[in-house]
Amino acid sequence: MSQEQQPRPEPLDPPMVPFAVAGLIAWAVAGLVLLIFFRDWLTESGRQNWLWTCLAGFLWGFPGLAVMMRHDANRRRRRAAAAQRPR
Repeated sequence: MSQEQQPRPEPLDPPMVPFAVAGLIAWAVAGLVLLIFFRDWLTESGRQNWLWTCLAGFLWGFPGLAVMMRHDANRRRRRAAAAQRPR
């Protein structure tokens, strides 16, 4: 009783730069919202480190963006090489 295997779908390989940019924007917006609307509450409750966390997330997003830009460039090269290969 051999069961025929289903063809394997191609793995997802979406562009990653938009995800990195979205992360940068999310950290920046979160930090600005905390800074503008919740600064007094953060100070009173001793949670000023939340602002530093947002800043760290935003700054660490730049190396992440650089890595994702390189990943996308390699992805484009892989797809171009695969398109030129005879089947």
